[in-house]
Amino acid sequence: MTGYGRQEAAWKDGTLVVEIRSVNHRFLDIACRIPKSLSSFEEACKEAVQRHCHRGRVDVTLTINGARQGRKQITLDRDLAVQYCGALRDLKKQLRLSGRLDINTLAGVRELVTVSEEAGGPDKALLKLAGRLVEAALKELVLMREREGQALSLAILGHLDAIERARSTVAEQAPRLVEAAFSKLKARVEGLLQGPAVDEARLHQEIALLADRSDVTEELVRLGSHLQQFRETLAKSGTIGKTLDFLLQEMGREVNTLGSKANDAGIASTVVQMKTVLEKIREQVQNIE
Repeated sequence: MTGYGRQEAAWKDGTLVVEIRSVNHRFLDIACRIPKSLSSFEEACKEAVQRHCHRGRVDVTLTINGARQGRKQITLDRDLAVQYCGALRDLKKQLRLSGRLDINTLAGVRELVTVSEEAGGPDKALLKLAGRLVEAALKELVLMREREGQALSLAILGHLDAIERARSTVAEQAPRLVEAAFSKLKARVEGLLQGPAVDEARLHQEIALLADRSDVTEELVRLGSHLQQFRETLAKSGTIGKTLDFLLQEMGREVNTLGSKANDAGIASTVVQMKTVLEKIREQVQNIE
């Protein structure tokens, strides 16, 4: 589910800015971009996100603008510089190369010099401020996600109504379907058995069993039950996305069985419509936490 939250506050002679974005994702995936001076805050930041979000790709960015950063220190790898110079001298001698080996040559070797912040513990006041801003930004993000969820809920309920109407249409046609299957099978068998007399009672029993395989009553009942459970789950608060995923899977199973058992062009067309609506719901459910 998509959402956005932003907070900022003054820090020394600059500002600390927190931005949190979330997009659709089947699971919870958290990515933090944090300045080195706040590197120890990353774990607490992820825990804060986990308290508010249970699904989605969540990107958290903390930026310190304008404030004085920690003092830098330069470290020179002298042993590596000596080895580098020695290797170049040997290569120059071996290949009889011209040119001078001087400080300019070594200045271009990035591995020789590293720049880092001076060691020191994190600023407790900065950590406290970052924690407060992250919580406030998360509340903004959750509010936006809740508004989107309400809109999605209304759209999904409309799709469920469409499936219910299609289910009712199939339910009305189902008795006729069984009767037609019985009559069709009976006519075919009688045509094949022209000649010696057969046990009429046994013939009707076998045809009835074959026709019963075209009965879709159980599938319609289970589909109706899944629709009701889906509505009830959608009305609940908390984390419901995975439950809705499961119910969608079960509804898809029943609709597929309807299509395979009902050898009827009208019902087949209705089944295709239900599959199309289920796919729309599946795309929307990915946005629900």
